[in-house]
Amino acid sequence: MLNLPKKVTIIEVGPRDGLQNEKLFVPTEIKKQFISKLKKAGLKEMELTSFVSPKWVPQMADAAEITADCLDADSLNIVLAPNRNGINRVYAANCHAVAVFVGVSNSFNLKNINKSTQDSMAELKPIIHELKEKNYFVRACISTAFYCPYEGKIAETETLRLCREFVEAGVDELSVADTIGMAAPNEAYSLFSTLTEQFTDILLTAHFHDTRKLGLANIFASLQAGISRFDTSAGGLGGCPFAPGASGNTATEDVVYMLERMGIDTGIDLDKLMEAIEVVRPHLSREIDSGYYRLHTKS
Repeated sequence: MLNLPKKVTIIEVGPRDGLQNEKLFVPTEIKKQFISKLKKAGLKEMELTSFVSPKWVPQMADAAEITADCLDADSLNIVLAPNRNGINRVYAANCHAVAVFVGVSNSFNLKNINKSTQDSMAELKPIIHELKEKNYFVRACISTAFYCPYEGKIAETETLRLCREFVEAGVDELSVADTIGMAAPNEAYSLFSTLTEQFTDILLTAHFHDTRKLGLANIFASLQAGISRFDTSAGGLGGCPFAPGASGNTATEDVVYMLERMGIDTGIDLDKLMEAIEVVRPHLSREIDSGYYRLHTKS
């Protein structure tokens, strides 16, 4: 007997994680239209942008304007902030949901934000406490939870240890990521089964990249493990500047199609989702290659 939920929550990460590695700068007005169309398609939780240094991630240089113009009372609008400078910029905005991130792998963390995992956590814990005192929603993104491009396989115990640190620090959500798309379904099932057993009072979200075309298989395995929240990206956009070889996130449209075919409600309108993708597609340096998109555009 399959263990399937009646409803799944999709967290759309296309505007942030999806575009951060895009070679061409996507015009700010196009990003706003993209976000607006995604919300009209029924996506109620979304990573809007990232308050990172434009020197390192030029695509996010318009974060303040995106945040100012794209907030709404009916959605969970999340912005990513990697450090104190980013958090201070969040405070200057009117957004009350923040994502912080740390890699389980020290090597990845050093390449990404020039800090070890331990040093990153030492900096973040008082920030998380401060955010919670101000009634912010805090999402912790756990990078390289399965494999690292520099260190190889990550021990499940190490990922669980970092997740526990974040939970004890008071975050509201853990987004646990297969950053380079190397996890196999049995590994996804193992980790997420343990997470659902150990952390019963926190939102648990699975985040898979589709580098080796295992994204949907890993999502299915995670469903069996009791997960009902998934990060996905419209058009399969994405990649990581600090994870060589990482391709895009699992495509929102492919995930929605699979889930709806299985009788699982997502609340997302696929036709309207395609309209959102068409807004951003002409401004990308790559083709949209998700299965649902290819079939939809041929029909």
